[in-house]
Amino acid sequence: MTAATLHLAVPTHTERGLLRLADRLTAYVEHRVERRAQRRTLALDLLREQQARRHDPRAVDHLLAQVGVPRR
Repeated sequence: MTAATLHLAVPTHTERGLLRLADRLTAYVEHRVERRAQRRTLALDLLREQQARRHDPRAVDHLLAQVGVPRR
């Protein structure tokens, strides 16, 4: 009776395969979530950098003067 109980407690070949598949899928999804979080962090950093950048008000005057167009 004990041998039969122990035999039934062991996962079948199909169940072991499904467990391996589930582990692979979990690892794949966790990797994608991590990559998405990294991309989001990078995008937010770039956005903050662009918004924090101060534009030089004289830059427009300088570029217009190079082209030969008076500002006003």
